[in-house]
Amino acid sequence: MPYYLKVTGAVIGLYRQAPESNTFYRSNGLLSVLLVSICILFTTGCVAPTAPPMLPPKGSCSLALPATATNEEAIRAVLSAEGDLVVAQNIDALMKLWEAGAKITDAKNTPEEPQDDQAWLDKDAIRHRYVRTVFPGAPAQATPKDLHLQIIDNRAIVAATTQIGSEISPAGDRWILVKEQNCWVIQSLTYNLEAK
Repeated sequence: MPYYLKVTGAVIGLYRQAPESNTFYRSNGLLSVLLVSICILFTTGCVAPTAPPMLPPKGSCSLALPATATNEEAIRAVLSAEGDLVVAQNIDALMKLWEAGAKITDAKNTPEEPQDDQAWLDKDAIRHRYVRTVFPGAPAQATPKDLHLQIIDNRAIVAATTQIGSEISPAGDRWILVKEQNCWVIQSLTYNLEAK
């Protein structure tokens, strides 16, 4: 039992034991109960609530961009960082760019036939793809180029050409980014969209 409840109980007990004929003692006892109650309210009621834990920055907010960066600049920075982090094989920083529930899809050069696509759903699968499939190839360059952005409210669709090593995919990538808590994060990537 908390200490303040014990003290309050003791004061109330003293008040109840006072003889009814002694109004001075009973009124002082009542005053004591009132004072103890006020003290308890001040000491327990004035405690600052604990702040929710700070979440690590994500997406464009993890890139230390200037506060004046436009939406387009932030989106370009996220996609550039994704390529740079792939080359650096920095999986932890790379995963900060992706939204929870994100998706990567390999369209397998048949964009009109989604039934043959291969997909990695959610961040755990995306992490596995980077570590097991992308990093072993040790790409020296993987930054998207020729970006064509379409921004509608808090959603951006970006068509891009990506070169990973000697493989060039002209307009073969479609990135979708969303703005969450003022940070642009990657929601999905579909690659190999160029038909054979």
